[in-house]
Amino acid sequence: MNKLAFLRAGAAALILCMIAASPASQSRAEPWRPAAGIEQISLWPDRLAIAPPAIPGDETASVGTDRIGGRPVTMVEYVSRPTMAIYPAQGRNTGAAIFVFPGGGYQALAIDLEGTEICDWLTARGITCVLLKYRVPGSGPWWDRRCNCRRIPEIPMALQDAQRAIVLLRRRAAGLGVDPNRIGVIGFSAGGHLVAATSNAAARTYARVDEADDGNVRPNFAIALYPGHLWTGQDGGPDRKRLGLAADIRVSAATPPTFLLQAEDDPVDDVRQSLSYYLALREARVPTEMHLFAHGGHAFGLRRTAEPITEWPALVERWLRTIGMVPAAP
Repeated sequence: MNKLAFLRAGAAALILCMIAASPASQSRAEPWRPAAGIEQISLWPDRLAIAPPAIPGDETASVGTDRIGGRPVTMVEYVSRPTMAIYPAQGRNTGAAIFVFPGGGYQALAIDLEGTEICDWLTARGITCVLLKYRVPGSGPWWDRRCNCRRIPEIPMALQDAQRAIVLLRRRAAGLGVDPNRIGVIGFSAGGHLVAATSNAAARTYARVDEADDGNVRPNFAIALYPGHLWTGQDGGPDRKRLGLAADIRVSAATPPTFLLQAEDDPVDDVRQSLSYYLALREARVPTEMHLFAHGGHAFGLRRTAEPITEWPALVERWLRTIGMVPAAP
C-alpha cells in the first residue's frame, strides 16, 4: 500500500473524516517547510537518538481537499525530525505566544488547515505563533483499523516533542518579545488531546538534554477544539454510559486555565470528549470555559461556514483577555 492510499484508508480517517484526499493530489518527497522568512528549529540535537515514528518512512506532504468547501488541505506524514516554526507577532506585540498542535489522528498532521492558517490569525492579533510539527505516526493514542482497537504508544513521542518545544521557547522568550509566563497551546482533534496531555504532565517525559530542559514544561493556558482520545466511553462498552476521563490525563489544581469548543454533531469525536474533560477540570477547580454548538461537524479549523460555530475565534480572543494573557483591545 502506498503512502497516499494509507492516508485514505486509515491514517487520517479517524480525525479528519471531513477531509478527503483528492484523486489528483500529489505528494512531494521532502519534509514540509514553512514559508520563506519563518524560522524553523529542530527540537532535538542531531546527536540525540530520539524514538522514531511507529511506521518508518520519508516525510511527505500530500495535498487533498476538505469537504467543507473543496479547498486544498496539506497533510504531512512520516515525521521523524520534529520541528517548531516561529511566526512573529505582527503590529502591536502582546507578549503572548501560542503553540499550535495540528490534528491528524496522531497519524498525520493537517499542517495548513489546523496549523499555518491558525498562525495567520494569531500573529495578526499580536500573538507570537509557534507551529509544532510533531512526530507521526503512532506518536499518541491512535485508532488501528487493522484490529479495530485503540493503541497507546510505549513512548509518548508527541508529548515529548511538545514539552521540548515549550522549554526551548521559554529559553528564547526574551529575544522573541515573549513573556515566558504567557505561553499557551491550542490544538485540534488529536492535537486537542495533546493540549490536555501537555497541560497535565507535571514533569518531563524524556531524559534531560540540556539546560533548557530545566524549565517549566507546562503551558500557562490551553485551548482545545473538537478534541479526541479523552473520553473513556469512546470505544463502546459500559463506559459509554459514563463521562469518565482517559487514564493518561490526570487533572489537578496545577492544570492551566482551559478553553474547550466542540460541535454536538461532530461525526468523528463525540461531544462527550469535551464534556468528560470539562467535568474533570471543574472537579479540580481549574478555570475553564466551554462552548458547545448544535452544528459544525469536525475539522473546520478557521474556514468559515454558515454555522454559528464559525465565530469561535472571537470567543477565544475574548477569553484570552478575560484571563489576562493578552491586553484589552485599544
